[in-house]
Amino acid sequence: MKGKLSLFLAMTMGLGLLGGCAPSTPAGEATAEDEKEPITLDWYVNYSWFTTGWGENLVSKTITEETGVSVNFITPMGNETNKLNTLIDSDSLPDIVTIGWWEPQLQEMVSGNMVYPLNVLADEYDPTFYEVTDETVRDWYTLSDGNIYGYPNSTLTPEDLEKYDNIASNVTFLVRKDIYEAIGSPDMSTPEGFHDAIVAAKEMFPEVDGKPMIPIGAHEFNEDGCVSFDQYLQHFLAVPFEKDGRKIDRNTDPEYLRWLKMFRKLCQEGYISDDVFVDQRTQTSEKIAEGRYFCMLYQRTDMADQEKILYEKDPEKIYIAVDGPRNSNGDDPVLPVNGISGWTLTLISKNCKDPERAIQFIDYLMSEHGQKLVYLGVEGETYDMVDGVPVLKPEIRDLLNRDREAYDAKYGADFTYWMLQSLTSQAQWKPESVEPMKQLEEWTYPYVAYTGQYDSSIQEDSNLGRIYSNCRELWGTYLPQLLLADSDEEFDALVDAYVTERDNMGWEILMDEMTRQMNQNKERLHIE
Repeated sequence: MKGKLSLFLAMTMGLGLLGGCAPSTPAGEATAEDEKEPITLDWYVNYSWFTTGWGENLVSKTITEETGVSVNFITPMGNETNKLNTLIDSDSLPDIVTIGWWEPQLQEMVSGNMVYPLNVLADEYDPTFYEVTDETVRDWYTLSDGNIYGYPNSTLTPEDLEKYDNIASNVTFLVRKDIYEAIGSPDMSTPEGFHDAIVAAKEMFPEVDGKPMIPIGAHEFNEDGCVSFDQYLQHFLAVPFEKDGRKIDRNTDPEYLRWLKMFRKLCQEGYISDDVFVDQRTQTSEKIAEGRYFCMLYQRTDMADQEKILYEKDPEKIYIAVDGPRNSNGDDPVLPVNGISGWTLTLISKNCKDPERAIQFIDYLMSEHGQKLVYLGVEGETYDMVDGVPVLKPEIRDLLNRDREAYDAKYGADFTYWMLQSLTSQAQWKPESVEPMKQLEEWTYPYVAYTGQYDSSIQEDSNLGRIYSNCRELWGTYLPQLLLADSDEEFDALVDAYVTERDNMGWEILMDEMTRQMNQNKERLHIE
């Protein structure tokens, strides 16, 4: 879900509306009750890690029984970009396509007449589309031609955050519980306290089960930097997105640079492993499952499976969320959630063998009935309604929290099929979380903030797009250099060099456009 920017959202010029339509149970049930001829729809999901099939678990079997639709998922074996480009270049897009909203290929599919306008299909075949989708979200994604070509999952509006108090951020600062407590549960909210805690942890626990303990864990480094050491650290420090009404470069914020210097010092002293700079997610996940990191700036959902493995072995040797880095004022972190843009977009290809069945199927999945099925499963089999509240059966809850892979294979609920998930539906029906993930999730509640007004959309193949791409890659080059600098003086010189190169690339022109879009987004979202 990296914030790569595309033309697609830049084209969404519809006016912000006051409200939206809630999903409708009758719409979904009507579709489900219709007798349908069996059909298999090919669905491309642009994520190599998505490996769940269709037709073996309870949820997918039930959906097929109710709709007649079976799904053949197609996913990349390797590089997602290469696979998607091949499908586009060969005009072989499958029936349904799900990709990130920021992907530049989205504009290519729309301008190349490769996907149907969903509103046109809805008008012709299934107007319940307008009942099961949110009016504000539809308007956000309506292009200048009056059409909406894809509908997002996981969208949230500022009003949603006001309405629900159980929407969590994924961004967490984690420590291994037993190690943290053994060194006295130190205050890690200041650079000095953080540094001392790292040193103490490594001295007391040089090894974990015979392997070297790794003081700090992070997400992988890529061409744009590392979200742990840039975006997440900035969120913990409440680094502003704007100043005096203008978008700014958070990478040059004084508080952020003060903390980055502390990480530089840790690196120089040997407390940041070389592996941190080269490990991919597979290697990091293996080390999390072994409990080898002392602390991590990490997405809680990305380590959930490993956390459950640790919990099964020893509940005292799990990761817990604690207050970590803070700015000099001690301000609370500002932890983002998804904005109105959501995460992915689902589209119907012009190659679709039966666009009528495809739009009906999508509407079914987005209906209240469909959302409840995909999230909770089948009433009486995976959950019961108790006083109007869904309650997971104990054995279902146990399997879900113990072995997600086995749960997906047998039941396939809890948004195993996440492509059209509604976070507000989830908040409405969400059973109480259980450990070990409960503490991680609830720790974020007080710090959740809406930041969707700062999402920007830059046409990839434009001059601004090239400036933006070059500036991202420039930061991706400088971040590891800053962490590996031999002294604070070298660090400062590198920051100066970064700013000079950034400005020479046309940074202020880019900020002009991002500020314009920020103000437009605020107006559309009714944010002061």
